[in-house]
Amino acid sequence: MRKFVKYEISNVLVFKENLLHYANSFHRCCVLISNTGQENFTGIYSDRNEMIIAVDSIDQITPSENSFAALNRFHKEKTDWLFGFLTYDLKNEVESLSSENFDGINFPRMNFFQPKYVFILRNTKVEIGFLPNVSSKEEVATLFYEINSGGQIANCKLQIKEIKCRISKEEYIATVNKVKEHIHRGDVYEMNYCMEFFSEETITSPDAIFLRLNQTSQAPFSAFYRMGDKYLLCASPERFLKKEGKKIISQPIKGTSKRGATGTEDLEIKKTLSQNEKEKSENVMIVDLVRNDLSKTCDNVHVDELFGVYTFSQWHQMISTVSGEMRSDVQFVDVIKKSFPMGSMTGAPKVRAMELIEQYEKTKRGLYSGSIGYITPDADFDFNVVIRSILYNAASRYISFQVGSAITANSTAENEYEECLLKAKGMFEALNINANDALKISNDELNSLAHA
Repeated sequence: MRKFVKYEISNVLVFKENLLHYANSFHRCCVLISNTGQENFTGIYSDRNEMIIAVDSIDQITPSENSFAALNRFHKEKTDWLFGFLTYDLKNEVESLSSENFDGINFPRMNFFQPKYVFILRNTKVEIGFLPNVSSKEEVATLFYEINSGGQIANCKLQIKEIKCRISKEEYIATVNKVKEHIHRGDVYEMNYCMEFFSEETITSPDAIFLRLNQTSQAPFSAFYRMGDKYLLCASPERFLKKEGKKIISQPIKGTSKRGATGTEDLEIKKTLSQNEKEKSENVMIVDLVRNDLSKTCDNVHVDELFGVYTFSQWHQMISTVSGEMRSDVQFVDVIKKSFPMGSMTGAPKVRAMELIEQYEKTKRGLYSGSIGYITPDADFDFNVVIRSILYNAASRYISFQVGSAITANSTAENEYEECLLKAKGMFEALNINANDALKISNDELNSLAHA
């Protein structure tokens, strides 16, 4: 059984950076940051630890089939903390679907590992979890001293040739209009449509880029994951699923607006979002889908909050909360499997939306639109939605990020395109890229980025 030792941190900011740098020195690590200092998270994400980090891998699974069953067996075997990810393409195991589009990153469908050390940060204290048959308390004490007294991460190394979009603005608008034709025919009533920005021949320091992304976005479900030469740098504001005891919570996001240039303008924009019928319509469609997904494994499913508007460093988001009580005959993995992939990243009806996504998008989503998180020894868990994220393959020097929006009958293609640019803002800034020059877009089109 894993034991934890608690220590007092002398300088929290430096310790966090040192810990990230230490984690990145291993071929397998997972860093989860909640940015709990954000006042606007109070009441919705106040249940989260400030930082949870898993480093080094004692054992792991990377199944190519029957992945959820493999995860269940792995957890029963270890009865320990597990960290890992689910890619969007696990949909092909949940439904009779396929993924044939290009993938420049090539994460496997699923990866979970049992770490050598687990770090849990709260305020000025850190608890370090170790396995007595693997490490000693003395080794943990030495490790803490080295991290607590170490230097900060070196300056970011970044060589990036050119950033491109997989499709042009004209192609994007034409595709949105085709999706709307499907909506008018009744094939779907909402579809999440995404596009990829990418660059080849890129050399960078992923941990330093992640620090920049996190400092810019300050998102409550930020994550850094390394699997060999593959990296995820995530600044997600969205929770997929949380289990605590028998209680299951899902908090889908639908509805995004930029921040105002002044306090008065910011409040007005927030109010406008809360009253926007199109955004509320998108949100309630996904809430209904989430309720349906949870009802497959839970009783007493109900909506705790509908259309809550919360403020983040770069945007306002409309968030709803749905909860239920897991039935006694259900395994924890069943809750995840029956809700996967999350409705906020597909649309509805879910299966038909995923078929159209495969038809119209040019890039395999991979870990984007998937989920990353942890499972405790008691089979509680917390998983995010992988959005607002940079993916990097150091071996092939390929770097990528995707953005998207929900297309409905009331969507305007031009507005959806602008929403995508808004969502891309944090990634452009983290990569120190001038979006105007890189994408050759006009100042008007960039306005939503510049003033978000």
